[in-house]
Amino acid sequence: MLSRDIRRCFLKFFENNGHKIEESSSVIPHNDPTLLFTNAGMVQFKDFFTGRETGDRKRVSTAQKCIRAGGKHNDLDQVGFTSRHHTFFEMLGNFSFGDYFKEEAVYFAWTFLVKELQLPRERLSATVYRTDEEAKILWKKIAGDIPVIPISGSDNFWSMGETGPCGPCSEIFYDRGEKFFGGMPGTPDQDGDRYTEIWNIVFMQFEQMKNGSRISLGKKSVDTGMGLERITSVMQGKEDNYLTDLFKEIIDEIKSFSGTNFADTHPSYKVIADHIRSVSFLIAEGVLPSNEGRGYVLRRIIRRAMRHGNFLNVREPFLFRLSNVLVDVMKDVYPELERGRSVISSALYSEEEKFLTTLDRGLKILQNEVNGMAAGSVLSGEKAFKLYDTYGFPLDLTRDILKSENIDVDTVGFEAALREQKNRAKWVGSGEAREDAIWCDLAQKIGPVEFSGYEKEKDSSKILAIIRDGKEIDVLSSGKAFIVTESTPFYSECGGQCGDTGFIKGEEGVFKVTNTGRFQDTLIVHEGELLSGRLKKLDRVESEIDAEKRGKIRANHTAIHLLHAALRRVSGNHAVQRGSFLNENRLRFDFSGDSRISDDKIREIEGIVNGWILSNLPVKCEIMSKDEALAAGATALFGEKYGDSVRTVSVMSGDERISSELCGGTHVSATGRIGLFKILSENGIGSGVRRIEAVTGEKILDHLRNIERILRSAAENLRCDPSELEEKTKELTADLKRKDHEILLKKQETALEKVRKTTQAGVTVCSLEVADCNMNELSSLNDLISAENPSGVIVVANRNEDKVSLIISVSPDLQNRIGAVGLLKAGLVPLNGKGGGNAAFARGGGSGKAEAAIEAVKNAVNPT
Repeated sequence: MLSRDIRRCFLKFFENNGHKIEESSSVIPHNDPTLLFTNAGMVQFKDFFTGRETGDRKRVSTAQKCIRAGGKHNDLDQVGFTSRHHTFFEMLGNFSFGDYFKEEAVYFAWTFLVKELQLPRERLSATVYRTDEEAKILWKKIAGDIPVIPISGSDNFWSMGETGPCGPCSEIFYDRGEKFFGGMPGTPDQDGDRYTEIWNIVFMQFEQMKNGSRISLGKKSVDTGMGLERITSVMQGKEDNYLTDLFKEIIDEIKSFSGTNFADTHPSYKVIADHIRSVSFLIAEGVLPSNEGRGYVLRRIIRRAMRHGNFLNVREPFLFRLSNVLVDVMKDVYPELERGRSVISSALYSEEEKFLTTLDRGLKILQNEVNGMAAGSVLSGEKAFKLYDTYGFPLDLTRDILKSENIDVDTVGFEAALREQKNRAKWVGSGEAREDAIWCDLAQKIGPVEFSGYEKEKDSSKILAIIRDGKEIDVLSSGKAFIVTESTPFYSECGGQCGDTGFIKGEEGVFKVTNTGRFQDTLIVHEGELLSGRLKKLDRVESEIDAEKRGKIRANHTAIHLLHAALRRVSGNHAVQRGSFLNENRLRFDFSGDSRISDDKIREIEGIVNGWILSNLPVKCEIMSKDEALAAGATALFGEKYGDSVRTVSVMSGDERISSELCGGTHVSATGRIGLFKILSENGIGSGVRRIEAVTGEKILDHLRNIERILRSAAENLRCDPSELEEKTKELTADLKRKDHEILLKKQETALEKVRKTTQAGVTVCSLEVADCNMNELSSLNDLISAENPSGVIVVANRNEDKVSLIISVSPDLQNRIGAVGLLKAGLVPLNGKGGGNAAFARGGGSGKAEAAIEAVKNAVNPT
């Protein structure tokens, strides 16, 4: 049975049993700062289990994308060395929120396994928590004489945290047969591979209190999870998850590009096949490699996969190519992969290229570290860890490289440094703020606030809630607060568009709205300050937005859509939106890209956008199903999750859609209302992400006036007409370069007069001490001294306050006896400094006296 059929069969079974089938949530948890990644099926329903959120959900089933590669749940280092660990996996689950409980949960699980999947009942067993007699009786009632084993300890009791919902578990195991080692659950040798846990059912029936006691929950719930990879291996009779159809095409491609043909369970095949799944989904949902948070975890996974490519003798980028195979395999189930195909590929290629350079530097640094070390020496754990942490070298790779030189590594010191780093890097939260409980309560009590701002700039409504200092009040008589009305024309900050401002007026008071936000997805909230009188809950009020500001916001939002369309025409479809922000003053558009857009292409993009604006093309807004919209060519925002019904905004040229995007923002009715469009800047803001900033309409006039002011001021300072500025600045630049060169020549001439020559062990040593020179000037001095002295050692020391820089070179005829990097090490001792190089040239620096460093280098000249 193929994995896709198992997934489909699972969801269909639970749909037939009254469950609502919901899409997988993002691998980036929404409104949960405690988690790095979505690591279980229940994450998106956490607030239902805790009671923070209620709704019409009673029975739900999902196939959830999960990642366990950081934070509390981290399987990264186990992947490749076991048959069942993954950083990315799919969790099949069914959930009950106060509906059915133990008996139905056990019945559903048993029926699905033995009737739908037709697993032999004699191979199944179950565990229950040691005190859960009810579950034990139910298993016997429903499944007959299968083994039901009471288990003590935390393995069979689940809790959400130190407090909150919790309850006993019941796990279902499958017996793979006598050819595998391992005893039944609860026996001393239970950790073998014979008995595989395939399903875990959590009965949430208690609430853990702060004082350590547990009380019964009024609304008992069920949370279950069955890993697709694991049940697929059982159904396909495979002893390893990586032998299933989920990984076959990926591993075949790895074999092809690496030119290897090991067993499919080779550790490096498994690591790469697993990691390409997690990195592709992370990038598809908007995470990019970086040095912090989720981006840092993504970078670690990519580099771990690349190291295993290195083990297979792959010396060039390969993950970007492998990602296309992964997309082809999984796009039917997860269409976001297809939408993000080009971005995934380009982001991986960029990161791979960077790491290959880093890898090369790391190898050189390792060689410098061991230069001069005798056979039988030990590289310090601290240095080995630096290679691991900074350059991505695993300990095994460092040891393999040094093995040929008979040098060992201090593994104890390495492990100590690794533990210290892990303690520093423990996940303490995403940095995102969780919405206050008041908004969750209000959303349940009030329901969705109607947005009338597509059609209206003014609306009559009723105040439903007034919030101050996190509490609901009945009367607002002064100061700042939040107001929620039954309906509102105010657009809440969302999708990159800023929130509206304006006024809410009642019979007794006026409230100035300074921002509009959104909580719990459905609650539109007006933030501001009471200007006069008072406002009460249930008052009838008139809500009126700042219409002039809204008009400029509309223009900028439609301009962003036109920019996106023009950018993709000029730069290609890989230029995918990665974020945006717009207000009444300017717009900002972030997109995927590695290199600067040329000035010619910027002008071309501006020309295309302004052509569409001057054509006064109609802008059409429609509500349709998501599938309909995507089939019609609408662009979905990268990494965003949409409901079944979506709003599309299309710019039309006859029957052609110039631009079509899923968007809930406000827009002009025709492009002519934008006026004009001007790009102010384009630059990189992070790995694989670039940003364009632009203005429209009258803000272009402000921009031009400012440029004109700057040009006139510059012309006055240079005593010329603005039209002569270009030629004048060229003349001045050439004059400055000429004078700089004259100063440099004079500086070099003065310095060369101070060169001291000595002879050490038959070798000419030329030394020079200078002050306040940059590295280019030092290199030039070294070259000039070398030209005058073709054989010997040259050492140049530069003083800059208390810092000293050293450059050392050795002539070719001496390099087989004297190495520049060895001399540098001697010179850095009195400076307590750092540096590197090779036999011909080395440089470094530290703090101390320059003359002491020069003397140390001279004393180290001892050719053998």
